[in-house]
Amino acid sequence: MNVTDYMQGLGKNARAAASSIAAATSGTKNDALEAIAKALDAARESLAQANAKDLQAGRDNGLDAAMLDRLALTPKGIDGMIEGLRQVAALPDPCGEITDMSYRPSGIQVGKMRVPLGVIGIIYESRPNVTIDAASLCLKSGNATILRGGKEAIYSNRAIAVCISEGLKAVGLPEASVQVVATTDRAAVGEMITMSEYVDVIVPRGGKGLIERISKDATVAVIKHLDGICHVFIDEQADLDKAFDIALNSKTHRYGVCNAMETLLVSEKVAAEILPRLAAAYVEKGVELRGCTQTQKLIDCIAAVEEDWSTEYLAPVLSIKILKGIDEAIAHCNAYSSKHTESIVTENYTRARKFLTEVDSSSVMINASTRFADGFEYGLGAEIGISTDKIHARGPVGLEGLTSQKYVVFGDGHIRA
Repeated sequence: MNVTDYMQGLGKNARAAASSIAAATSGTKNDALEAIAKALDAARESLAQANAKDLQAGRDNGLDAAMLDRLALTPKGIDGMIEGLRQVAALPDPCGEITDMSYRPSGIQVGKMRVPLGVIGIIYESRPNVTIDAASLCLKSGNATILRGGKEAIYSNRAIAVCISEGLKAVGLPEASVQVVATTDRAAVGEMITMSEYVDVIVPRGGKGLIERISKDATVAVIKHLDGICHVFIDEQADLDKAFDIALNSKTHRYGVCNAMETLLVSEKVAAEILPRLAAAYVEKGVELRGCTQTQKLIDCIAAVEEDWSTEYLAPVLSIKILKGIDEAIAHCNAYSSKHTESIVTENYTRARKFLTEVDSSSVMINASTRFADGFEYGLGAEIGISTDKIHARGPVGLEGLTSQKYVVFGDGHIRA
């Protein structure tokens, strides 16, 4: 069977399953999530064996350390997937929620009901845990889903798909409610993003090139973020001990993630005091520093170029810029940020409010690490991704972001005069 026929088959099966999963009760969906969790727990050995194949292939193909880190499925990672499933099961089900009810002069009642989107296609790279995150959120929000992971995680994703199918079958839900694309042929992506008769929305998670391609070629609606160029601004009225901890954690907690800080902005009034201390800590952790002219006068670093301010490194590399104050910091964020996450470190309430109001990003923080920009940390359970768009969802996309609303009208024999 060629790729077109294969993907069309997945699409037809997903559309057929969508009505069943949309009609499923919260209890049934939660039972499915628990059944998948148990299947994962029982399949630890086969999951580890599958992931070992992916990791070896990745090393053979020259994947860097950050990519291998994203690809690894450790015992702790399996524990995290299981816990994520149970956390999503514990979340309130948004489907069927009716809000904004009001009586109209005619006597009818009008409100809005939250409903699933239908069939969601998710395209992602490297991280096999995304397979479970995506499946759990789509199931709980009443959506069927087609999951297309990267070729570098194909063995892991196939092993996880077996566990998902077992869980769905155990509670009587269609196994086509969640389908993992089994082929690594890149043509499968082109087919998925143009199957508008079967797929209602596409969610891409991956590198900038992948997301730009999908945004350009898709005939299906896309929820996307292009990259994660995140900033921390150390204000002149910052607590410098807080600033040290936040700036260090934002960059070095993990490198290959979209909510890692890529550019550090520092007020010139505190730069001489905080930057040498931070630079020593970064160098100790192996971070390459690239700084503006003023930064180079204070610490040993490579000269930053214009491209650095708009680069998502996903690596132990950090660009640093010294600014006059908060207005320049806000202007820099709005000019170079990918609209993902920005944080200000300050003890001044007025400055903090100004930063919150004027920075145009999906998450804006005060005195906190950018690493908190995450669906789990925000209380959404697992997340499907972080949207830097403004329509239809923005920021971490959890259950509510995977639903829409329809108007509902309650009458009792009412007719329009």
